Amino acid sequence: MGRLVLLGCIAYLVVGIGQLVVGTVMEPMVAAYGIKYGDGGQLVMNQFLGGLVGITLAPWLMGRIGKKLLLLGALGVMTVAEIIYAFQPSWGVMLAAAPFAGFGFGTTEALVGSFIIGAAMGNANVAMSRVEIFFGVGALLMPFAGAAFISSGYWKSAFALVGGLAAIALVTWFFFWPKILDRPLEGAAPSQARRQSTPHRGFTFVVLAACSLFFALYVGLEMSFVHYLPSLLVNQNGLSESSASLSLGLFWGAMTVGRIVSGQAADRWGGGAYMLVTCLAAALVFALLGGFSSTWATIALTCLAGLAMSGMFAIALVFANRAVPGMTERTTSLLMAFGGIGGALMPKLTGWFLDENGMEATRWLFAVFAVLMLAVIVWALLSAKALDRARGAAPIAAGKA
Repeated sequence: MGRLVLLGCIAYLVVGIGQLVVGTVMEPMVAAYGIKYGDGGQLVMNQFLGGLVGITLAPWLMGRIGKKLLLLGALGVMTVAEIIYAFQPSWGVMLAAAPFAGFGFGTTEALVGSFIIGAAMGNANVAMSRVEIFFGVGALLMPFAGAAFISSGYWKSAFALVGGLAAIALVTWFFFWPKILDRPLEGAAPSQARRQSTPHRGFTFVVLAACSLFFALYVGLEMSFVHYLPSLLVNQNGLSESSASLSLGLFWGAMTVGRIVSGQAADRWGGGAYMLVTCLAAALVFALLGGFSSTWATIALTCLAGLAMSGMFAIALVFANRAVPGMTERTTSLLMAFGGIGGALMPKLTGWFLDENGMEATRWLFAVFAVLMLAVIVWALLSAKALDRARGAAPIAAGKA
């Protein structure tokens, strides 16, 4: 199990770096290609659509070609796509390569997440939080590396860095494949799990629908914020491009700190209570971000947003799998797929909104997204409680029959 967690940390480190690289170099990339922010959002959208395909097909592909070959293939595709980015080809080629990069990121994240949750069992909150820490570390390192590349005039080298790290992850997983993955990860047989959930199919569908919408909003808000925060600071606060990119380091630094304790906090409070508190905090922070636009206020609130959102992804993933047990790979794939939808559509929407309405209005758009996320998590928690009550009533009803 220890080897699996370690390799998972390496994979999530690469995914964290890779998913932030476009946002980190957004300003110089837009200038170099002579495009608008909406066009930059299209690149992000194409990448996440590729991720959506990878996440959605992961369970089916795993059944066809196996866990190891699929994961190694995803890391290989990611490596090649990032190297193509690094050569600064035409914008059309960039847009064409984006879905392949996204496929690599999405498939890797979905597979490793399902591996960890399935193998960790009762320790899933802590194990997933540890792996998510390295996603945060990768996302934290990328702005600093990007700032250095931008300052030196070689912003496109940021893509080469991601490609090289993806290649290292590929080699590491190839030579140190965890043997624990060569046996079934679930405690119950699939047919048994299906029989258990069949009487409550309607409640199960509602829980999964609510959790899926939450993932779409969470990933969409996170990706929109990190891709356009540097642009807000450049155009509204007068920071240099390299300095503005460092603001992402503050966000992901706060994310990383929060993830160190999020697993233990969720185990102590309960996953549902943890999600409610953190979503409420995020809604408040983004509302304040809309009202206070000074540089220092923006930086401080960015750190608070990172703390509030730090454990949401991992804890919500575990919460959903525990609410609907026996379907780890399918549930993880479904939720991450909806995360990919949000990550594809919402940055595109945000880029268009920024072009049409300006920086100040875009701050309030983030607040709207956060409030919607709070409303959806309340729906998810209420739906999960209804499902638990239905499960508790089932044996009594059966006895009366």
